[in-house]
Amino acid sequence: NCAILTRDQFERTLQGRGSALNLTSVRPSNDLAASMDDLAQALAIISKNADIVSVVASVRDIRATAAAGKLGIILGTQGSTFVEHNLPLLRVLQRLGIRIMQPTYMEQNALGSGVLALPDQGLTAKGHEWVALMNEVRMLIDLSHVGYRTAIDAAKASSRPVICSHSNARALCDSLRNIPDEEIRAVAETGGTVGITLWPPMLRHKTRPTLEDFFAQVDYMVNLIGIDHVAFGSDLSELTKTEAQWQSSFGPKGIYPEVTGVLGDWFIFTQRFTEGYDSMAHTGRLIDGLAARGYGGAEVDKIMGGNLLRVYQDVWGE
Repeated sequence: NCAILTRDQFERTLQGRGSALNLTSVRPSNDLAASMDDLAQALAIISKNADIVSVVASVRDIRATAAAGKLGIILGTQGSTFVEHNLPLLRVLQRLGIRIMQPTYMEQNALGSGVLALPDQGLTAKGHEWVALMNEVRMLIDLSHVGYRTAIDAAKASSRPVICSHSNARALCDSLRNIPDEEIRAVAETGGTVGITLWPPMLRHKTRPTLEDFFAQVDYMVNLIGIDHVAFGSDLSELTKTEAQWQSSFGPKGIYPEVTGVLGDWFIFTQRFTEGYDSMAHTGRLIDGLAARGYGGAEVDKIMGGNLLRVYQDVWGE
């Protein structure tokens, strides 16, 4: 999740029945020094709100924090470009509490290809070193935003489960940010999960998506790879940008027009979220909607967190 860190945001997430979230703790384009600045700022905000939120680094931490009625923050990154020059820094990041990392964001780096880096050359030799070290230090590999060939290479190279934290099925919505069935299966075969997101460019293009589009993605994934490998990935940038900032970043003419510029005229600032889900406070609607769709209580629990807890336990070891 990449929502702004404020007390109100923490409270809204708890209101939506969230117990923990994977925070994009550093900006993908930053170098190492700027990434540490981002991390320091996030930790300072979390510390100031320690009565309702806490950094978590294990499943044990997540369960204890939830039992105390607090929100757990898992420190993650959407890319590893800031450490590609010195991969042993992964050991330092693990000690700092980082638990989830992507090899790339949208672009090419020394590890492999992002989804917009064409042609996708696959996981590089240095990328294979990154996978091996991520496995060794027991940090979770996230393949969202990663090029299809690079992602499948990484999944096959990993000795531990991998995830796509926020990636929908391209078979239902033809977005470059969505993933083909082959990649979905490759992730599931590691024992990992694919997290279904509500970001509009990944749900529907011609008209504004609704919660029904999210539920359709759930049904498709469950039928394709089984309920044990389906998860929830909100990817909600709640209250993070002014209209001008949104237009220049993730609006139709922003930094990734291949992804955001293909939507209909409906995609404007006031309709930048999926209808029915413009706040983490609304996550309960997904829980209730899955139940209304016929999923049993245990199945809903798996999709909305249980499957990820299993993967976290398998990878982190605690």
